[in-house]
Amino acid sequence: MRFLAAALLSLLIVAAPVHAQTQTPYGTLRDPAFTALPGARADFGTYSGGAYRIEVPDDWNGGLVLYAHGYRGEGPDIFVSDSPIREHLISNGYAWAASSYRGNSYRPDWGVDDTLALRDLFVQRYGNPSWTILHGQSMGGHILVASLEQHPGEYQAGLAECGVLTGIGEFDYLASYTALADFVSGVHLLDAPTPADFMRLVQEQWLPAMGMPGAYTHRGEQFDSAVKYLTGGDLPFREQGLAQFYTRDLGDFPNPSVAPMSAPAVRALNTRDVMFQIDAGLGLSASELNAGVRRLDPAPGARAGVFGDFTGAIDVPVLSIHDTGDGFVPFAHEQAYREKTITAGTSDLFVQRAIRRAGHCNFTDEERNRAFDDLVAWMDCGTRPAGEDVLTPDTAHLGLAWTTPLEPDDPLAR
Repeated sequence: MRFLAAALLSLLIVAAPVHAQTQTPYGTLRDPAFTALPGARADFGTYSGGAYRIEVPDDWNGGLVLYAHGYRGEGPDIFVSDSPIREHLISNGYAWAASSYRGNSYRPDWGVDDTLALRDLFVQRYGNPSWTILHGQSMGGHILVASLEQHPGEYQAGLAECGVLTGIGEFDYLASYTALADFVSGVHLLDAPTPADFMRLVQEQWLPAMGMPGAYTHRGEQFDSAVKYLTGGDLPFREQGLAQFYTRDLGDFPNPSVAPMSAPAVRALNTRDVMFQIDAGLGLSASELNAGVRRLDPAPGARAGVFGDFTGAIDVPVLSIHDTGDGFVPFAHEQAYREKTITAGTSDLFVQRAIRRAGHCNFTDEERNRAFDDLVAWMDCGTRPAGEDVLTPDTAHLGLAWTTPLEPDDPLAR
């Protein structure tokens, strides 16, 4: 069936150079033209999956890296990004390709299909690569896991950065965060009739009731404690990362009324089974939280396919790096997907590295390049690279081996 699908897909691909913006049903494609690095060829244009960029070194060694970008909001400006490790790839003889996808919004289903279509286009132009690595960043991590679990055999390895490894679990998290904020504060955020009313409540009532990280009210301390457990525990730079996304996470999952393209993800979110925790001595118990926080259920049939629950059923090597202080796609994604691979019996194919830093996708070139090189060596030679146990209770020491350099304010910096 896959070969038939590829043959049909090749009939749909119409690749052509573009030198101006192009209107599509999903927005405006920005001109993807770019200049190749020395010793490489630039290829760009449009196809069924939006706009694309391909760069092939003159001394191509046969390896191909497909880059899957993250969520870009709901706007109409559709564009291609270079691979975050572009210079490293070209200087070492690897080709790379990236798609804009057909549109923005939180649509990993588009990302899965449009990235596969780009691989087919690459094969038509340059022949079969010796191997293909899928490199997913943020929502691209959702695309990566969905591709590996639901399209086995298409890719030979995966590199995840700050990845939404539990897929729709990111929307479960954001909805849980907002429902928790609603309950602990006593401000009825979930009843706001419009996004404008929601933000007015946040600014005029919620922030005064809660305070800010570093200057919490008592209710803010309760909220912070519960969020700590929701995001992965007492991780290095957790507080700094939360401060960056403290109010943004409240409104960062699209509302179907204003983001209809992202509606499939919103319809699939589920907080029914989330178990909240909180530290003792704060005047609020876990049982009170779990009884009082409002629950949201998925629409019938919505939680399926790319928007369904992942299983951990991978059959190729995957290496993941993730900031411990990621306040947007929390480190808990790493812990949850580790548990899924353990249950599926595939944990030997999953290596994880914590990066001790606040921010979303906040990595140095050295950290990224090292992860890629170790993944290639694993794929080529069968030597599993070192990682760490993200489920360890000793979270204070996570990432010491992989963070280069340590932050000046890291308590373990020497």
